[in-house]
Amino acid sequence: MNELLRVLLLQGGYNTTVVMLGAAALGIAAGAVGVFAMLRRRALVSDAVAHATLPGIAAAFIAAAAFGLPGRSPMVLTAGAAIAAVLALVAIQALARVSRVPEDTATAAVLASTFGLGLALLSIVQSLRTGGQAGLDAYIFGSTAGMLESEAYMMAALAAACLVALALVFKELAAVAFDPAFATASGLSVTRLDAVVAALSLATVVIGLRVVGLVLIVALLVIPPAAARFWSDRLPVVVAVSALFGALSAFLGAAISAVAPDVPTGATIVVVGAALFAFSVFFGAARGLAIRALGRRQPALAETPA
Repeated sequence: MNELLRVLLLQGGYNTTVVMLGAAALGIAAGAVGVFAMLRRRALVSDAVAHATLPGIAAAFIAAAAFGLPGRSPMVLTAGAAIAAVLALVAIQALARVSRVPEDTATAAVLASTFGLGLALLSIVQSLRTGGQAGLDAYIFGSTAGMLESEAYMMAALAAACLVALALVFKELAAVAFDPAFATASGLSVTRLDAVVAALSLATVVIGLRVVGLVLIVALLVIPPAAARFWSDRLPVVVAVSALFGALSAFLGAAISAVAPDVPTGATIVVVGAALFAFSVFFGAARGLAIRALGRRQPALAETPA
């Protein structure tokens, strides 16, 4: 316990501090952006986009190897992930627009197809004779403990960019989230505002891949907003609480993993987030089960004669 407290007070060494603060910055970005994806019922889209990065990473490695370039270059792999994520997002929107397939079905179809393609390409990568394939699984399961200082700064820049972007169009996003018909009648472009949220989600997914992996990055976009919804009915408060929960999940998860090195950091971050969600379900100030139960009992107690 003393060791954990020392790490939480940022006394666990420079590398540990970099990891904790960088992960917390990613949690802030994911938590804030995830609220608007949740309100627009597009959380599954983020999941599909995250899984679509796998074939992009594998294809980028294969293309780089074919041209004699370093296949494990972070720039090459990130570019491949970003391109694949954009294509997946376009495919989901196109399927939902030009066919009679519901958006959730189109999203699930793209998710399954791209992830299957990614596993197939990854098996091809493993069979290549070029070498350098080791370490690609970090993009699936994450490698938070290996975060570099430059990557931590990138997470901080991502968090700042997301918060600024959301602040600039906050009122418009709120209108679209709660009443798309009114927003359209007011002259707002629902499509463009949805594209802003999609772009921020995509950036969070692509940049956060190496930290928590494509499987777990979605959890940071989904769990903190869901937990925050139990604490308030006011959107600014929900966004702030969600960003806080995202930061706490990442910060505490990284700290626990630093104290117990055999525990994977990405998975620990998600477990901490799940614990915050469970606490919110029962004790959330606005919608928690305990608060609702007390609210139902108070009138009955008031009617009881002294």
